Amino acid sequence: MADRILGLVCLILAAGMGWLGRGYVAPISYEPVGPAAFPLLLAGLMAVLGGWLAVRPQPQVDGAEPAEPLWGPASIRVLTLAAVMLAYAVLFQWLGFVIATALMTLPVGRVFGGTWRQCAVAGVALGVSFFLLFDRVFDVILPPGLLHLLG
Repeated sequence: MADRILGLVCLILAAGMGWLGRGYVAPISYEPVGPAAFPLLLAGLMAVLGGWLAVRPQPQVDGAEPAEPLWGPASIRVLTLAAVMLAYAVLFQWLGFVIATALMTLPVGRVFGGTWRQCAVAGVALGVSFFLLFDRVFDVILPPGLLHLLG
């Protein structure tokens, strides 16, 4: 059941992403396709995969336990992850990449069984290392957010 809920959440997010990305125009465009292609491609891929999760047949294993109830632990984890991703998207620009990524890693790591300390260390390491990778190596500008106030 958690797979179907995740599939439906992905379909809703894909529809929102497609609706928001359809008219995206950048002041400077390097490519003939334009900047709207990226969110539309992601929305299409997310819709296909979400639809597959929502309608695929449940695997039948001999001797398996009965299906999980609708609001079991797996469904709660899926909804928690969806809420965390939504909060990440909303706070990304304001907090900046490093802080938003570090904060997002805490609940995601906890859902997957990490300790608070492990999740905090991994969050800071991921935020800083990916910011440096994108900023210094790939020359992709990420929002500094609150870190901009440090200088």
